[in-house]
Amino acid sequence: MSKGIGGHQRAYRGATDDWLTPPEIIEALGPFDLDPCVPFCMPWRTASLSFSEFEDGLYQPWCGRVWLNPPYGPLAAEWLKKLSRDGNGIAVIFARTETAMFFEHVWRAADAMLFLEGRLHFYHPSGKRAAHNGGAPSVLIAYGQDNAARLAKSGLRGAYIDLTMQRSAA
Repeated sequence: MSKGIGGHQRAYRGATDDWLTPPEIIEALGPFDLDPCVPFCMPWRTASLSFSEFEDGLYQPWCGRVWLNPPYGPLAAEWLKKLSRDGNGIAVIFARTETAMFFEHVWRAADAMLFLEGRLHFYHPSGKRAAHNGGAPSVLIAYGQDNAARLAKSGLRGAYIDLTMQRSAA
């Protein structure tokens, strides 16, 4: 069997590599103007405007408030780099806090984080919740003070960290 998003085996062969954010997270943090990396088949809207692989959202101009659930692979750092430079959005990634990507584009660039309690169950493009959790803890990363405030007031369970306070204390 092939592996899923966090290294868990998939329930069936030929399963998707597209892992959708649970809709309750989008509802708690939205609305968003842009989601630059949605799968071809999207059962719910995450933003007013979205780009699929056809439009290659990594290389499109971004505008407004961005929701980012980047592809979990070698280009994830490029997606976070673009969001950190854009400075207006929220991303969800695995909480791999020791990686070069995390140090460069989160610890040194983000305004706030919310380490989510428990492990997320992502969704398939069919809209069906994955049978197994993502296999690793997830973190929501806010770029921009408005997004940090929305993250703090979202009601999502987890540990909130204001990185601007952490950096100014150092």
